[in-house]
Amino acid sequence: MVVLKAASPPVPSVNKINNGYPCSNGTIKPLITPSPSSFINLDQGDPEVFRSYWRKKSEECTVVINGEDLMSYLSDTSNVCWFMLPELREAIQRLHRVVGNASVGMDKHIVVGTGSTQLFQAALFALSPLDSPNPINVVAASPYYSEYQEEVEILRSGLYRWGGDAREYDKNEAYIEVVTAPNNPCGSIRRAVANCEGEGKVIHDFAYYWPQYTPITQQYDHDLMLFTFSKCTGHAGSRIGWAIVKDIEVARKMTRFIQMSSIGVSKESQIRVAKIIGVICDSYQKIGSSLDSDELFFEYSNRKMRERWEKLRAIVEKSNLFSLAKYPKAYCTFTNNTSESYPAFAWMKCKGGIEDCESFLRNLKVFVRGGKRFGVDQKYARVSLLSRDEMFNEFLTRISNITSDRKYKLN
Repeated sequence: MVVLKAASPPVPSVNKINNGYPCSNGTIKPLITPSPSSFINLDQGDPEVFRSYWRKKSEECTVVINGEDLMSYLSDTSNVCWFMLPELREAIQRLHRVVGNASVGMDKHIVVGTGSTQLFQAALFALSPLDSPNPINVVAASPYYSEYQEEVEILRSGLYRWGGDAREYDKNEAYIEVVTAPNNPCGSIRRAVANCEGEGKVIHDFAYYWPQYTPITQQYDHDLMLFTFSKCTGHAGSRIGWAIVKDIEVARKMTRFIQMSSIGVSKESQIRVAKIIGVICDSYQKIGSSLDSDELFFEYSNRKMRERWEKLRAIVEKSNLFSLAKYPKAYCTFTNNTSESYPAFAWMKCKGGIEDCESFLRNLKVFVRGGKRFGVDQKYARVSLLSRDEMFNEFLTRISNITSDRKYKLN
């Protein structure tokens, strides 16, 4: 919660916020409770699953911003990313040291962006050769994140173009490979797979490499790594992402792209993110006291994801209509335990003669994202497990009520 010390409507109480979304005029927009006849949207990865945790932390996460604060474009002109606040940079470094998922040593440069989407475009710009007569190919192994192709193609850039499935890329040309780990949509841990004679550069997208989704098995130290606050804590509305970059020239080019596209990143968002990261890290410094495990964010969020996966698997195992991806157990250096992965999305495959999983689930009034968007067969669909409890529970009810011998007219 951000409190502005200026003339503004009163901030709604926590109890009122529980029943809806606070609006700028001081009113509350009520949450919509799904009914058996309503459509539920599990297409998008809108991370509201952790809302109840942050509701309890409302006061701890409060930030006070005075009317005259944060007015300049500039933040830290001594840093490559001159619009990043020093307190955000320090918070990001602290978070990665607590979790142990990425190296943030003195040889690294952090570039902040308006979510990892902007940083992805900045990375493509920074890695693309400016003197090449042809655009560089951008590839990713299928099933790949559905938005990569659109993000590459939307600007119709002369610097880069979509090159398709990395496993099938065989051109003797330079390329950029995007590696997503854990992968979106299937949740597996990926590595670069392109095998060709052309010179390759790699962008590692670690949006979901956090302890609630997957065991932290190592501290990665790649040349260019993308992270997003949206999937780390669930605060998608703050629109903050960051890149950890080894090469200072690449960091400078990425900063230049963000400068030209948005002249920096909202300082109000940066302040809020730094505060929330601080709350998370502070709680782990109190381990050994009387602190309840649910007070620790990653323990709470991991339990939440585990419970959802257990419920979903129990229903799917009784059905002849679906199958789910399985994940091997691994030792997590953050929790010091061996556990499974609990990805943000369920990568479902329809069986029993169902050729189009997306259409089949739409017939149940459930919006999901079909396999074609990810470069694979339409028998697959990605189902978000990040929605509000009411939406997720309604989804479970609907798929538990269907059996393999019931027939549906598909669109």
